Amino acid sequence: MRKIIIFGNSGSGKSTTAQKLCGSENLFHLDLDTLTWQATQPPQRKPLTESALEISAFIDSHAGWVIEGCYSDLLKIALPFSSEIIFMNLSVESCIENARNRPWEPHKYESKEAQDSNLEMLIDWISQYSQRTDTFSQAAHKKLYEQYSGKKSVVTCNA
Repeated sequence: MRKIIIFGNSGSGKSTTAQKLCGSENLFHLDLDTLTWQATQPPQRKPLTESALEISAFIDSHAGWVIEGCYSDLLKIALPFSSEIIFMNLSVESCIENARNRPWEPHKYESKEAQDSNLEMLIDWISQYSQRTDTFSQAAHKKLYEQYSGKKSVVTCNA
């Protein structure tokens, strides 16, 4: 069974790619957004150890899976258990276009309106991808990709 990690900028197509793979290969899907944040205002990240336990439980519960997200610190936890990685390295412009055309994500937002109310913040976030130096940055993703010794691929446009 395949154990795939997909990562890249927000709006790069991680969730869409994960859903396609899961549907065609009967794999289980973990979107790291669903276990990373505390339900606070403003949202704050959960402690890394708490998210790590949830990732480990997911991996232990499924023979084949796709884990996707932009959190290189969390992805590193799953890397030793993966069979391959996919780096969604699209242009910032493509990611912004994808974000503008994103369908409602009910597992993240209570309505399409609530999702769209965050759109300008998300576009600003996407546009900073190559300048950031944090766990969400292009630099962190490139490092993850370069250090991985297994099967790996880079996607530069949505097909």
